[in-house]
Amino acid sequence: MFQQIIFYWFALAAIFAGAMVITVRNPVHAALFLVLAFFSSAGLWLMLEAEFLAIALVLVYVGAVMVLFLFVVMMLDINIAVLREGFARYLPIAAVVALMMFGAIGYVVGPRYFGLDAAPSPAPAAASYSNTEAIGKVLYTDYVLPFEAAAVILLVAIVAAIALTHRGTRQSKAPRPERQVQVRRADRVRLIKMDAERGG
Repeated sequence: MFQQIIFYWFALAAIFAGAMVITVRNPVHAALFLVLAFFSSAGLWLMLEAEFLAIALVLVYVGAVMVLFLFVVMMLDINIAVLREGFARYLPIAAVVALMMFGAIGYVVGPRYFGLDAAPSPAPAAASYSNTEAIGKVLYTDYVLPFEAAAVILLVAIVAAIALTHRGTRQSKAPRPERQVQVRRADRVRLIKMDAERGG
């Protein structure tokens, strides 16, 4: 009973935070509500005995991604009125799509685990069980090819981002090391002999 109360508390907190992310006016407040949604999701992962995923969610998303989001949002001058021009117009379509998504989730998961009825709790894991080891075994055995494909795609995206960022332009005045090492002293310093001036 206590675990169900904690579960519904985390679930309601995640739903509330997700709703506030898309309805609050201030983008900084929206980012902070997204942090609350991440923490609530991490609490749900902890209840499912997936400690590694919960810690990864907090460290990666809250510790790195959200800091980047807040930095970008606070550095940019975002016009909120322009962003919310079509919000009321598309609200009925968004509500229909949300109901369809909830229906699909309920159909896939099933009323036995998705409803308010008491679902059978899973058997507790052994003391020597490590979900990190289990995730590693599944990831590098059954899903090794999709994992490697995703790694290659991310590597290509990183290289492309670096290439686009450092692409040379006509206004670029970046130094060229291969030309700097070929410079001689005579190219930089010129000695001129001049006669000394005599005072009158």
